[in-house]
Amino acid sequence: MVSPAGKPSSDAARSTSDAARSTRADAVRSRQKLLAAAAEVFVESGVDAPVREVAARAGVGMGTVYRHFPTRVDLVVAVFRHQVEECAEAGPRLLADTDSPLEALRQWIDLFVDFLVTKHGLAHSAQPDSSGFGALHTFFLERLLPVAEELLDAAVRAGEIRAGVQPYELMRGIGNLCIVPDHDPRYDPRRLIDLLLLGMRQPTTS
Repeated sequence: MVSPAGKPSSDAARSTSDAARSTRADAVRSRQKLLAAAAEVFVESGVDAPVREVAARAGVGMGTVYRHFPTRVDLVVAVFRHQVEECAEAGPRLLADTDSPLEALRQWIDLFVDFLVTKHGLAHSAQPDSSGFGALHTFFLERLLPVAEELLDAAVRAGEIRAGVQPYELMRGIGNLCIVPDHDPRYDPRRLIDLLLLGMRQPTTS
């Protein structure tokens, strides 16, 4: 409908605005769906998994993937950021929903290990000395170090682990344990991480 002055009516303008918002919302949902699917595929098969596998997991066509992420590096970097945010948001939620801070820490470390698959893969997909890679590493530390510290402090206050473990030491140690040379199937980093957590336990007094 057009007003006498030849301008679109307010109803038409609202309709156009609503349609634009709906389109943007659909694009955001499509992107999030792709990121979640890509994260699952990368954890299972590594960042070199075929893009068509990501598309199939998300239930979209290849064109949709490349519309959001023109290159593989674009996709890996986006998944990197997506997983960092998921890890950052999971820490406080796990503390609130879990009776034991140590169990919350253990579940958070499981998420962190999944994320490290992408992080290590990114190091091979991009130039580690590039400013972009450095910015991602800074983002990773700024978002996750406070969460690790919160979880550790809660477990110390609950008397479940000994004091003195630094969040950077824990994250760096787990990261090193997750580096699997030549993808040796005999090596399971999660078993060693369990031993690491066992060593952090507060000794019980007799």
